[in-house]
Order: sequence, then structure tokens, then C-alpha cells
Amino acid sequence: MAGTSHIALDLLKRAHPPETALAIFTEKVLHKPLHLRPSSPDPNSQDARARRRLQRLRKQEKIRRRQRPKPLSAKEKRITGIYEIPKESQKYAIYVPLYRMWLGYIWEILGMGKGKQSWVTAQGAGGKIASADFHGSKLTVVRSTCVSLVGLKGIVVRDTKFTFQIITEKNELKSISRLFPPAKHRPRAYKDLAIPKNHTIFEFHIPQPDAIAEGTDITLNKDISDEDLGVNALVFQIHGSSFEYRAVDRATKKFKQRPLPEL
Repeated sequence: MAGTSHIALDLLKRAHPPETALAIFTEKVLHKPLHLRPSSPDPNSQDARARRRLQRLRKQEKIRRRQRPKPLSAKEKRITGIYEIPKESQKYAIYVPLYRMWLGYIWEILGMGKGKQSWVTAQGAGGKIASADFHGSKLTVVRSTCVSLVGLKGIVVRDTKFTFQIITEKNELKSISRLFPPAKHRPRAYKDLAIPKNHTIFEFHIPQPDAIAEGTDITLNKDISDEDLGVNALVFQIHGSSFEYRAVDRATKKFKQRPLPEL
């Protein structure tokens, strides 16, 4: 409405004379500049925001790379069966090359070979045999508190802390039921026959390198029979109760001579 005065001018007239009120109104209210925010953001501020976001994303990616996945527990490993040998891989012939490779390994640590010594002593070979890895060795059970295990023979496919898991010439994998999950989680491929190290004596033969080299090649897949071992083969017996360590732990362990109650 044209005849209506501004409310701010009426309030100023109550506190100041008319001339002073009109001057204040004209300077402070009527001619006061109005600052409006631009509709588009400042390019400089936009670039700074993008840089901060990029740095934040790079930092998060770096943290994710440093984070390692949580390892599986022993129970989860048993249930998932990550250490299980598939049924189609439970063939004796598959592990014969592993046995021949183990022979080369045991000859090397005992200092045997073509043109080298053909004998060892208990003092010199005892510590080496105790620290050796038996994956691929051919073991025979000669004494055990469980008489049904005596005479069992095969190639070691897994050397655990308390057991030797072997595969026989009949393609039977002898596994340990007490180290596996309950029956509802246990794979069908495994037997219930237990072959613990405790209270068991194992025997293995090491043929002379010269005798093997004359008839067969160490790289062939042919198995080494008892006739190939020869009469000069070295025969060792180990007490499983003294080998209740993982293979990786035995390699660095210092064994001491102690009396064996089993004897």
C-alpha cells in the first residue's frame, strides 16, 4: 500500500527526532546492500573437496590392503577339510615319485651318495634322522600296543604332530579318526583306523645309492621293491613316542638322550 509507512521508520521515529530517524532509515535500511550467495559453487572450493575425497579413498584402500584375513581355527580347518586328500588322489602309484625323491633327500642329509660313504653311525645319524622330514618315506609298523597295526606298510603322505598318515599298496589311506571332526562332518573317504605315533615303533630301509643306480633311475616312477633294496640297505627303527612333533618343529629341535619306558 502506497500510504503506509515502513514499520522500521515508525520505530525509529519513536526513539529519534524525525530528521534523524529518516537519515538512519535511509542509510541503514533502505540503501543497505543485500549480499546473495552465488548459485554455482566456487571452482577452487570444488577442487579442494575433490582432492580431500580422493585422499580419503586412497587412505581407506591402503588400510584394506594392510588388513590380513583372519586365519581359520583348527575346528574350521577340520570341518572344511582343507587338508583332505580327494578320493581320486588316493592311489599308491601317485606317491611313488615322492618316495624316490625322499630317498635322494635322506641320502643327502646322511652324507651318502655314489662314491661316498656307504655306512653311518648312531651318533652321527641319530640327530639327523630325528630332525628329518618323513613326508614320502616308506614306513612299516613293527611294534604297537594295537596288534592289528603291526605289519602295516606304506608311504607317508602326511606327517602330523601325533600321527603318520600313510597310503598302502592297496590304495588305502590310513587316517586318524580322533583328529577328525564328528562323524556327521567326517568325509566318507577316510577310514576309522587310527595309526598314532604314541606306543608305536616304525621301521624304514634306506638302500645304498650305488645299488639303486645300477638297476633303476631315481627319477622314474617305478617303485623300489624289497629286492631292489639289497642286502646292504640301512635299517632304522624309530619310536613314535619320541616323534610327537610337527615336521617343521623337529627341524629346529635339539633332541636329548632319554630313557624309553617302552623298552
